[in-house]
Amino acid sequence: MRNELLTSAEGLIRRRGYSGFSYADLSDRVGIRKASIHYHFPTKEGLVATVLQTYRDRYMGALHRIEENFGNALDRIDAYGRLYLIGVDKGLGCLCAALSSELEILPVDLRTGTVAFFREHLAWIEKIYQVGRQNAEVNASLDDLQAARIVVSSLEGALMIERLLDGSAGFEITMKAIRTSLSPPILVNATRAG
Repeated sequence: MRNELLTSAEGLIRRRGYSGFSYADLSDRVGIRKASIHYHFPTKEGLVATVLQTYRDRYMGALHRIEENFGNALDRIDAYGRLYLIGVDKGLGCLCAALSSELEILPVDLRTGTVAFFREHLAWIEKIYQVGRQNAEVNASLDDLQAARIVVSSLEGALMIERLLDGSAGFEITMKAIRTSLSPPILVNATRAG
């Protein structure tokens, strides 16, 4: 029951935001009484903190699997983008983007966890890009932080607008643009010539 509550709460937050859902919504979705939800999660803040930590842990696991399964920096960044594509296909925004849109009203621990999510992702992309630059796999004119911000900001923005516009096809356009902007100039020119 606890996992079902967490999964349903995550979906509600990703669609409606922190203030856009209640235990009544969760009760309707899961089919249990609000008192039963309070048994597992006495406060909404505690519930959302658990959802947020579970989301962060899931993403960190996915980032580790990407590093294990993809050797090239650009392929790793593409695989990272595909994590966002899952949300596009399900009509879901990023949990932390939804929370960050309400930053002013979030309890401190939720703000801290949301900021930590984005810092973790920026640091991961920076690390991937740094190795890619050392191996001449990426555009060396961008520094690691610039590349990380381009990737995360572009994917977060594309996730938001492609839920409204063109779905996964539009998201793929953004992913291709990211790859082109991060590719070494020789690779970009060879692709255009071919």
